[in-house]
Amino acid sequence: MAGIMAVSLALTVLLEEAYAYLYGYRARRERILVCLVNCLTNPPVVALYYAARSLLAAAGWSGLWLVFTVPVLESLAVIVEWRCYRRFSSEIERPFQFSLLANVFSYGTGLLINLLAG
Repeated sequence: MAGIMAVSLALTVLLEEAYAYLYGYRARRERILVCLVNCLTNPPVVALYYAARSLLAAAGWSGLWLVFTVPVLESLAVIVEWRCYRRFSSEIERPFQFSLLANVFSYGTGLLINLLAG
């Protein structure tokens, strides 16, 4: 589990840092903020995802109910990140939009990597 969490966090930070760079945020302070915000949100989201997956599988509800787990957890991450960017960023003009799109980018890229890896 720790290995999965470490890979997930590293990949998320790498992807969202790349997204921030492409979005135009190159100041060191903003890049550190992106890293810290993801260190705050990614581990709980991953841990809660695997806990929900285990609980729902044990209850025999793993199929359809897991479809709702990811959107709820990702939505919570977007909200927490948006509030952090709104409070602590000096450059991010649309923090909700940035948070939402960065999360869609990193989650979508992670899905694609998992699909290609088999």
